[in-house]
Amino acid sequence: MRFGVIGHKGRMGEALAVAIRDAGHTLQVGVDEGGNPEPLAVQCDCLVDFSAPNALGVNLAAAKAAGIPILVGTTGLAEEHFVMLAEAARHIPVLQTGNFSLGVTLLAHLVREAASRLGTEWDIEVLEMHHRMKVDAPSGTAKLLGEAAAAARGVELSDTMESGRHGHTGARGEGAIGFATLRGGTVAGEHSVIFAGSEERLVLAHSAENRMIFARGAVKAAEWLHGKPAGRYTMEDVLGL
Repeated sequence: MRFGVIGHKGRMGEALAVAIRDAGHTLQVGVDEGGNPEPLAVQCDCLVDFSAPNALGVNLAAAKAAGIPILVGTTGLAEEHFVMLAEAARHIPVLQTGNFSLGVTLLAHLVREAASRLGTEWDIEVLEMHHRMKVDAPSGTAKLLGEAAAAARGVELSDTMESGRHGHTGARGEGAIGFATLRGGTVAGEHSVIFAGSEERLVLAHSAENRMIFARGAVKAAEWLHGKPAGRYTMEDVLGL
């Protein structure tokens, strides 16, 4: 396969270049801030976007114009970006995720299973830590895990999310999904989902030791997505969950 990587000079772009080569594929073209991916996308079999939210519209348009799949790993997306993704998926295969790790994908599945079986008397807290350079919080992965828990309980994460606690906050609300964010050093990614019940706790966790796990997962997802019909896809689809 011929890959086009948007944001190819960033940390994830560099890891992707290695993963693409190791899997026997070709990094056909790389685009960075200010570059126009549209005339270059026609040379590729798929685009992988690890750039910035404000570039998503242009990147989706490039994939649509070329008629090729796009994988989006950009974090910090807002509601308007998900509208763009849904519209693009009417024309091309689109896979967007907060984390391309196969282990995190399975973790989200386990979180959904646990949350569906444990009542709201079990408090859910999502704890994450990343390197000092990460600019968004909570991480896209933390939100992915929180959304998995919320979906299992039949609620919207936006209605149950608690984050940024400080000062006299009062008692924790039943059914709330709490988030705690840590930043420092060179941590690639640490995520724990804590189910705290009466006199017992269940902790589901994942540790990322190197960004290569995300890059390899993205390549595997691209291989799976290639040849699929237009639509929205997830990493759970890739693993057949």
